[in-house]
Amino acid sequence: MAKTKTGESEKTDESDVSRASSPPVDDFSRDELHGFMREMLLYRRFEEKAEEAYAIGKIGGFCHLHIGQEAVALGFIKPLRQDDYVISTYREHTQALAKGMGAKEAMAELYGRSDGCSKGKGGSMHLFDVEKGFMGGHGIVGAQVPLAAGFGWKIRYREEDGVCVCFLGDAAVNQGAFHEALNMSAVWKLPVIYVVENNEYGMGTHIERVSATPIVQRSCAYGIPGHVVNGQDALEVYSFTRDLVEEVRKGAGPQFVEAQTYRFKGHSMSDPVAGTYRTREELDAKQKGEDPILLLKERLFDADLMTQEELEKMDAEVKAEVGEAAEFADGSPPPSQDDLYDDVYAELNQHGRLFLDGRER
Repeated sequence: MAKTKTGESEKTDESDVSRASSPPVDDFSRDELHGFMREMLLYRRFEEKAEEAYAIGKIGGFCHLHIGQEAVALGFIKPLRQDDYVISTYREHTQALAKGMGAKEAMAELYGRSDGCSKGKGGSMHLFDVEKGFMGGHGIVGAQVPLAAGFGWKIRYREEDGVCVCFLGDAAVNQGAFHEALNMSAVWKLPVIYVVENNEYGMGTHIERVSATPIVQRSCAYGIPGHVVNGQDALEVYSFTRDLVEEVRKGAGPQFVEAQTYRFKGHSMSDPVAGTYRTREELDAKQKGEDPILLLKERLFDADLMTQEELEKMDAEVKAEVGEAAEFADGSPPPSQDDLYDDVYAELNQHGRLFLDGRER
């Protein structure tokens, strides 16, 4: 059972399931806490700018915003090293930023431009940066889960001490590939942390209508420890993940985490925010009481670790950074027809070793 900063997690039932707890703010330095706030403000303002750009036709296709779930991106990714892997769903903009992708290359990809991280050919659902260890957003529900097992196998086969964090949505736990991958991960004791972002809805269907058991119990059949964290509490998620990652590095095997969170926007930009499958009252209550940025702000203000002036200055800097990213994306050229067949296949050397961009992987 994983331990948090405040001690051993509370066991919630007879299976190997643990619940994290929120650490006190004095477990972190002032600089760390300000860094957390700035990161989440960057995620929020980036998504808001993407929403604005989509509305005026700068971004096409599908676009899934992560607004309301920023603490999950921060808490599960910032404790990682650069050589650790992250693989995700199509709601991955903030997670790419958390893993180190620049706002300019991320925004340019949303715009479908050649200076984007996937050279404008991936778009919103397929941000990718191998140098940063961000192994892509994936448009097929659950498709990334067996791929994460593959990264875990690579780490184990090469006797490395890396970790792979795999994000998936609550609806993905009903996919067959999910169960196959968890079984293999357990058999081979792969260093993969599977994180379910339970935002309560699979598109417009509440999870209780399609899951016979609590999500966290899905891993119990494979002997994989299950954990529950409050995905709206950035400090809880970060502290829990920091400790869990070290356990996995030391050989604890695969782990399964249910991050209880909530999205403040629709499933995608084509989906109404409220009114069809959830009420405006529900959404308003979540935004007022469970916004991860407001929750962190309140804790910092209460502890006299941040002032309103500092917060406003930080927010202004972030808005300027995101504004520059949008200008960069707007000025970047689209891919040419000559780029159509580039990056379709990887190059191998004479020994069959994989090369990408002239470097061995």
